[in-house]
Amino acid sequence: DVQLVESGGGSVQAGGSLSLSCAASGITYSPYCMYWRRQVSGREREAVANMEPDGTLDYPDSVKGRFTVSKDNTRNILYLHMNNLKPEDTGTYICAAGRGYDLGTSTGCYGVDSWGQGTQVTVS
Repeated sequence: DVQLVESGGGSVQAGGSLSLSCAASGITYSPYCMYWRRQVSGREREAVANMEPDGTLDYPDSVKGRFTVSKDNTRNILYLHMNNLKPEDTGTYICAAGRGYDLGTSTGCYGVDSWGQGTQVTVS
């Protein structure tokens, strides 16, 4: 089965930075996308970042310019680098993967098929 293991969560003051890691293994579907999602208390789970099969990154406006995703393709580790953190960034950050497509001229994502357990980020 797919295994997605997050690490790096913790507490940080507003304006600070924090980086999360997601170690992925067992992904047998291809092409695939990877995602960061967050679960905020009192709100629906929301998108943080999408990585398309060709590495294209998509961010919602809420984190654009502050969060950056990178991937170590050799080790299959997905990172989320978070800067200028705000209290509203507090939540459980979840790594995910899902089927995507790669047409050569364009790529995209269908949706999440596999979820990690999440790691808590608290910004105060």
